[in-house]
Amino acid sequence: MIVKLLVEGGSMKPGPAIAQKLGPIGINLGKVISEVNNATSGFKGMKVPVVLDIDTKTKNFKIELKSPPVSELLKVELGFEKGSGEPHRFKCANAAFEQITKVAKTKSPSMLVNSLESAVKSVIGSCVSLGVLIENKPAKEILKEVELGKYDDIIKEGRTEVSAEKKKELDSFFEGIKKQQEEIIKKEEEAKAAEEAAKLAAAPAVGAAPGAAAAPTAAKPAEAKAPAKVEEKKEAKK
Repeated sequence: MIVKLLVEGGSMKPGPAIAQKLGPIGINLGKVISEVNNATSGFKGMKVPVVLDIDTKTKNFKIELKSPPVSELLKVELGFEKGSGEPHRFKCANAAFEQITKVAKTKSPSMLVNSLESAVKSVIGSCVSLGVLIENKPAKEILKEVELGKYDDIIKEGRTEVSAEKKKELDSFFEGIKKQQEEIIKKEEEAKAAEEAAKLAAAPAVGAAPGAAAAPTAAKPAEAKAPAKVEEKKEAKK
C-alpha cells in the first residue's frame, strides 16, 4: 500500500489526516512519525513530500523522500516566509544568481530536465511567480540574460557560493525596495480609509428618508387651533 504525505521536515505530528490514512491499517502511528522525522531532519523549515510503502500484512513500511518543491527550497535559501501576493508589484526577496544555481542543483535530480541550465531556468520561473528578485532585477529579466549567455560561467562551474561583499550589496538594495513597498502600502491604506470615511459621511442617517429636512410639520399648528374651534361651538349654543 502506498501512502503519500507532505510533512514539515523533522516536525511531523499526529493529526486527523494522518490518522485517517494509517489508522485503518493498524500500523504503529508513533513509529511512523518518529522514523519520518528522522528521515526528514535535514529539511527543517521545509515541506517535504514523503512516500510510505506499507506492507499491510506485516505492518512494515519503507520511507521514500521526494525533493521539496522549488518554492520551499527558495524560502529556506533566501530566508522569506511566503511569496508575494502581488509578484508583479511587490517583491519578497533578492537572490544572488549563485543561490539560484544552488537550488537548481538540489532540485535537478527530480526534475524532468537534461541540464543544469534547464533546471536554473525552471527555478527562475518559480522566482517570477513568488516575486523574488535576482541580482537586483526582476526574474523575467534574468531569464532573458540567461538566454543570452550572461551567466554561462556560473552555470558551467555549478557555482553556489556567494561572497560576503556581494551578499551585503544585495541585502542593502533589497532593504531600499522594502521601504518603498511599505510606503506604497501605507499610502494605499490611507487612501482606502479616507474613501471609506467619505462614504460614511455621505450616507443618510439610519431611518431617515433621502433628502429629508429636520423642519417642523404643518400638523402642529393645526392641532393648536383645534381647542379654539371647540370653544366657539360652546359659545354659540349658549
